[in-house]
Amino acid sequence: MAGNSTLTFTSENFEEQVLKSQVPVLVDFWAEWCGPCRVLGPTIDAIADGYDGRAKVGKLNVDDHSAIAAKYGVRSIPTVMLFASGAVQDTLIGVLPQKRYVEKLDTLIQGGTAV
Repeated sequence: MAGNSTLTFTSENFEEQVLKSQVPVLVDFWAEWCGPCRVLGPTIDAIADGYDGRAKVGKLNVDDHSAIAAKYGVRSIPTVMLFASGAVQDTLIGVLPQKRYVEKLDTLIQGGTAV
């Protein structure tokens, strides 16, 4: 079922789940009131289901965890950031085709840089 693998990132688990992760992490910065974020949601869920075990894929609600969004300079949502080795490797803003996110994530999994 779609969405089972999508994680929820919070202020409490961000360091452990994202920054200390042994695998690449895709973080969708979103908010409930954001129409484009709701459009992107099923894409993020599909990616999460496809990468279970090879990467972490999750969402961070910017209204509930604004300090993290501010720390990473999120000014527009949806913003998707890809992390590896505790650092941002790439940032994608807006709703893009699933293929774009998958290509970036695949590159990180293979040990490259997403940029």
